[in-house]
Amino acid sequence: MKDLQGLRLFLSVAREGSFAEAARQMGTTPASVTRAVAALEESLRAQLLVRTTRQVSLTSDGAAFAARVDNLVSELDSAMDSLRHRDGTAHGALRISVPVSFGLCVLPDVLVGFRLSHPQITLTVDMSDQFVDIVGGGFDLAVRISGPPKESSTIWRKICAVDRLLVAAPEAPEVAIHMPDELQAERCLGYGTAGGGEIWRLSHQRERRSVRAGGQFAGNNGDLLARIAQSGAGVALLPRFIVADALAAGRLVQVLPEWEPEPLWLTLYYPPYTQLPPTVALFSAFFENAILASGLSATRITG
Repeated sequence: MKDLQGLRLFLSVAREGSFAEAARQMGTTPASVTRAVAALEESLRAQLLVRTTRQVSLTSDGAAFAARVDNLVSELDSAMDSLRHRDGTAHGALRISVPVSFGLCVLPDVLVGFRLSHPQITLTVDMSDQFVDIVGGGFDLAVRISGPPKESSTIWRKICAVDRLLVAAPEAPEVAIHMPDELQAERCLGYGTAGGGEIWRLSHQRERRSVRAGGQFAGNNGDLLARIAQSGAGVALLPRFIVADALAAGRLVQVLPEWEPEPLWLTLYYPPYTQLPPTVALFSAFFENAILASGLSATRITG
């Protein structure tokens, strides 16, 4: 097992081009990685890596060796995982990226249920409203609420549509309007940080309207936009799970209820696995079942 760990560490250095980054990815120290690679080179009587002050690169022997053992190590790890899970007890660690509002409003119940069912799995949850680099950030999976995926370097799994509403404070002038054309651009609070705001695409029967939002105020957190809307400063388009309590308490009311926003999807994103690791597959199935049972959306993706 010590030799196998040495191979894992060597392959991580080969992928990352850095002892420090390999150590971070593998949950150990750079010194431990250096010792393991040195021991591997000594046992093979071959130099696998060239180290300079600026970078680490593979020798020709190292490149040939990495190409031959990479799949072998992956297959062996998969076989060992299968044996570990025969008794129904899952082991391992998961690092997950989730949006902030979803992480605060919806995810706690899911995580508590998962922890009770699988106490041997270690969870680390990173909350961010940025579209994180899943591979570069070392995440096993990410939860996102967005439009259609645009990345080619990841794979994804649609769970359900996320219901969204236009909302404003009860005293806001938008409460009395009947058409999207009556919305004032400067009072439409946009989601995003890249500048230029966002486009709200609304439909009613066969009619379609587009409204530009965020020209004068935009933010990348739904709870922030909901608070600003509650103050009467404008109208926001937000997922129902963010505004449900404020709607029930009367702090927010729905605007243009007959006009339906373009749907967003709750999606699980993964690094480009050839096959989901057992712990990732286990969490994914648990997450999907918990979300669909919660009633977050009545719409489910099939196929």
